[in-house]
Amino acid sequence: MTAHLQHPRFARFYARISTRAEAHGGAAHRARLLAGLTGTVIEIGAGNGLNFAHYPSGVTRVLAVEPDDTLREYADGASRRAPVPVDVVAGHADELPAADASFDAAVISLVLCTVADPAHALGEIRRVLRSAGQLRFYEHVRSDKPALAFLQDAVTPVWSRLAGGCRPNRDTAAVIAANGFAIDACQRFGFSPSAGIPRFAHILGTAHPVAGD
Repeated sequence: MTAHLQHPRFARFYARISTRAEAHGGAAHRARLLAGLTGTVIEIGAGNGLNFAHYPSGVTRVLAVEPDDTLREYADGASRRAPVPVDVVAGHADELPAADASFDAAVISLVLCTVADPAHALGEIRRVLRSAGQLRFYEHVRSDKPALAFLQDAVTPVWSRLAGGCRPNRDTAAVIAANGFAIDACQRFGFSPSAGIPRFAHILGTAHPVAGD
């Protein structure tokens, strides 16, 4: 497995700001992201476990994969309060700790921005999904406003070093569509996680693996 750096300071900051974002609309986004899921689910980059409370009763098991030790500790606590069975494990998007075709759905939320090789990560997600499986995604993405996109490009080299590898200028919907998935639905919207923080472009949607790719 590829070695990955830990970012405990950013992990603690992320836990604070993400919890604050729940009251600003983040909880509703997570509920929409997970609505209607059934069967077995793998969640990649589970963070501090904020999705867990929103899994519907039709989900029989969640394997929550989180590489950061600090966030995984928070996720362990959240898993004990979840309405469905959740197993939190150490792991990375580039080498998921799961067998081929073993899940009905995969969930990524605010994750692909941090992955060094999203194409490889999406290949891993396809590997562990069943042929009729589904990908649910919720990500912040590159702005469609040229001035803001230019600013995102400018700050990405520094921000990615400070923020656990986060790259704010990725066109994640295009990356998903170019790497073995067909997008079924994708809503684009602006969202600010907290007062005083600008609204940034986000996407929320579903996709399915394309047979034969």
